[in-house]
Amino acid sequence: MSYDKEFWDNYAKENESRYNEEFAKFIRDLAVSLRCTSVLEIGCGTGIDLRLFPDTLEVHGVDLNDLALCMAKESNPKHNFKKESITKLPFEDSSIDFIFTHKFLNCLSEDDLNKGVSEMYRVAKKYIANCEVYEKSESKNDDIFKGRNMLKKWSNYKVKIISDVDMHEDIEPEKIRFTLVKKLEKV
Repeated sequence: MSYDKEFWDNYAKENESRYNEEFAKFIRDLAVSLRCTSVLEIGCGTGIDLRLFPDTLEVHGVDLNDLALCMAKESNPKHNFKKESITKLPFEDSSIDFIFTHKFLNCLSEDDLNKGVSEMYRVAKKYIANCEVYEKSESKNDDIFKGRNMLKKWSNYKVKIISDVDMHEDIEPEKIRFTLVKKLEKV
């Protein structure tokens, strides 16, 4: 995975301006309503999507940017933040109830995305939610932000599709697709 430190440091510094309280409430309420006790955001940045999670949940975030993680730890001291890649998550198999991404998978190369989907599946105990810019037939362009069809990605895994819809603009004003899958028990 190529990593442009300067770009992502600037992104982290501007991240507070991207805080979307409606999305943060939505994702928190979803995890709570699904009776999850542990949550992981991959590509958590400065932790803005995790700040409304109650202390009663075990909350984790992973990111590769040191500055963003420092800011996340400062503003969310009770949550657990680690510098790790989606391609090698530092968690046991089936150990996290609810894993989510928010406009993160759009930044990955196809190879890293495929490895990341495999890692999310490995670590997930119950649910995985991807809230990503959607593109039905993913283009192979070299833009840093690529549209993704996560329903297509999950078709190769033993999951039940719970939802695959465009998010309502009151929750996420950008054109974001919400895909929620439930990991099925191994037979």
